[in-house]
Amino acid sequence: MRRDSIFYKLFQQSPTLLFELLTNPPTNAEAYRFDSVAVKEPKFEIDGVFLPPEDERPGIVYFCEVQFQRDEQLYERVFAESSLYFYRQRNRFRDWQVVIIYPSRSIEQSDIYPHRNHLNGDQVHRIYLDELGDIRSLPIWVALMVLTTLDDEQAPQEARYLLARSQEETPQTQNRAIIELLTTIMVYKFEDKSQREVEEMLGITLKETRVYREIKEEGREEGREEGREEGREEGEKSLVLRQLTRRVGELSPEVRQQVESLSLEQLENLGEALLDFQGMADLEAWFAR
Repeated sequence: MRRDSIFYKLFQQSPTLLFELLTNPPTNAEAYRFDSVAVKEPKFEIDGVFLPPEDERPGIVYFCEVQFQRDEQLYERVFAESSLYFYRQRNRFRDWQVVIIYPSRSIEQSDIYPHRNHLNGDQVHRIYLDELGDIRSLPIWVALMVLTTLDDEQAPQEARYLLARSQEETPQTQNRAIIELLTTIMVYKFEDKSQREVEEMLGITLKETRVYREIKEEGREEGREEGREEGREEGEKSLVLRQLTRRVGELSPEVRQQVESLSLEQLENLGEALLDFQGMADLEAWFAR
């Protein structure tokens, strides 16, 4: 399940969502904007950075990490990335905070002793989604986060509830965004099901939603002009190469050639898969598959 992209979209749609998880959010939480930042030399990449408004200098920067798999060096990496970025942007910020979102405590790094000062202070906030309470009592954007953690038996029922609730509680523009994100979650969660099965599960027509067309690649235009298709393929190659460089580091000529030899469909599949890559080994494993 591509949770990185789902949470990225969640934060894009509702930047204040991060602060709904905190006991003491900043008073100007609604003025924050969400961004993704690359820190080079060494090459670090910070997926979630919440920047204070430009007119607030110096402000407080928030770093966010969504972690659904155990990583025994997560805190080393997160604190190194955050400290380096804060160091390089010191004139812009007076403080930094870190928010780490886990599905449950069982995923957390086991050896936390070296980081006891950070973790026991007020600078690092660990959020466990399974401890936030009943999904139906949560704000709808937070509930979408929790939906990603539910088992396959419970998820369809809660997804239908959230769909109905969004229609009652949210403006039409936000409701469309919620439907798209909820659909994304369910299509990724049930990749082995057919379109009709997922439609019946949610009670909506997925073919009418943009996200289903993107993920399942259905409803493509027929009869595209050959030149237009070639241009799209070149654009996809350029995009994937840029994303890979940010995700795994500088690519060798051999690896670039491998990427450039992929078909358009393979490029689009790689563009989706690379969101979960942690290093060059993940790219090599993708090629091997």
